[in-house]
Amino acid sequence: MASVTYDHVFKRYGDVTAVNDLNIHIEDKEFLVFVGPSGCGKTTSLRCLAGLEEISEGNILIGDRIVNDVPPKDRDIAMVFQSYALYPHMSVYDNMAFGLKLRKTPKAEIDRRVKEAADILDIGHLLDRKPKQLSGGQRQRVAVGRAIVREPAVFLFDEPLSNLDAKLRVQTRAQLTKLHQRLATTFIYVTHDQVEAMTMATRIAVMKDGLLQQIDTPQALYDHPHNVFVAGFIGSPSMNFFDATLVESDGKVEINTSGFRLEVPQPKADEWRQHKGKQVVFGIRPEDIHAKPFVPPGILEADMPAKVDVIEMMGNEIFLYLVTRDNKQFIARVDPRVRSQVGDEVQLAVNMANAHIFDPKSEMSLAS
Repeated sequence: MASVTYDHVFKRYGDVTAVNDLNIHIEDKEFLVFVGPSGCGKTTSLRCLAGLEEISEGNILIGDRIVNDVPPKDRDIAMVFQSYALYPHMSVYDNMAFGLKLRKTPKAEIDRRVKEAADILDIGHLLDRKPKQLSGGQRQRVAVGRAIVREPAVFLFDEPLSNLDAKLRVQTRAQLTKLHQRLATTFIYVTHDQVEAMTMATRIAVMKDGLLQQIDTPQALYDHPHNVFVAGFIGSPSMNFFDATLVESDGKVEINTSGFRLEVPQPKADEWRQHKGKQVVFGIRPEDIHAKPFVPPGILEADMPAKVDVIEMMGNEIFLYLVTRDNKQFIARVDPRVRSQVGDEVQLAVNMANAHIFDPKSEMSLAS
């Protein structure tokens, strides 16, 4: 078991900086997820740790050992790829055992490890099959099993669920979480899917354009995003943003846009008052916009008028796509009992306790 440290790591391809001054310490037994859009540097960061890419500057440590010049096979890591990368002519057993055979591991030890991993992943009945006889989910479990038998200090996962259908992805997410708890080993996982990140990680590292934007627990990222990018990336549907001015009138602090005006409740008003008169980006999540009369008790609500543009019935909830009086589009996630129709004028209740403001130039949060 081992911790992992990225110490001022850079990876450049000519004039392009794919990873820009990455500093992260990943604790032993932690489940850290790199998340971000395509091209943000998350997979490159993982490949640098695996030794598949040579870093341009800085140090990578596994435990207390700098591994910059250590070959991949000697880094005590195991990697699960998006493409499964199974040998088609080998049985499941032989695919899982292949790496151990190359290391001249005793046959009895290979048999023990393969059968133990197969038991953990519930693929013991598949050991004699070839990959072409397996479903996508079964192939992915074989790929994970091949990593488990290595008994590495660190597991690396590069978007392992992206080839699975939606239902199987949900099931496999739960299996990977249980696997992490059972093995008590360091997991480092790359995905573009923030739902995967939120549901599995102990901490999430959000990246954009090669730069680490924020690293924290899933709930802390959701509740306290440092900037507009993190606020918009974490959460599904993503946060709504409005150009606004923070004003004070008759002792009340208000969010003023061309389409609506919202009073800011205490104690948030005391915190935001220092920014009065400034242009801000006002952010509110779809789940913090409620349709009357289905407003949950105990929220700090402010009324907001809008017009219904599109309705998506989800069964347990409804997504209302709405427009403000100045034709700004936004989304509300409302109670399934709402019976609004397209074109209706509706009154909404915004939970201002969960509202955010950002600087429009730097896009950094203005919250304390």
